[in-house]
Amino acid sequence: MLKDIFEGIAYLFEEILFIPFDFFRSLELDSWWAANALNFIFILIGMVALVYWMKQLKHYNEINDDDRDPTAHSFLG
Repeated sequence: MLKDIFEGIAYLFEEILFIPFDFFRSLELDSWWAANALNFIFILIGMVALVYWMKQLKHYNEINDDDRDPTAHSFLG
């Protein structure tokens, strides 16, 4: 019975959930750029998030919202 459960999980992942990956693998033979388009989208999202994060850090640094005293935190003193 336990073997059937693990075989069912293997079937789910190998035959059903990997269908998009199989599509991209077959697409890579025709067009490398199209096959990696999803990766480029994720890289673009990460770059936008990094720029937003840096702008927020700069904003809070300019308004001195952070207490920078070394004794501000109990674990530092």
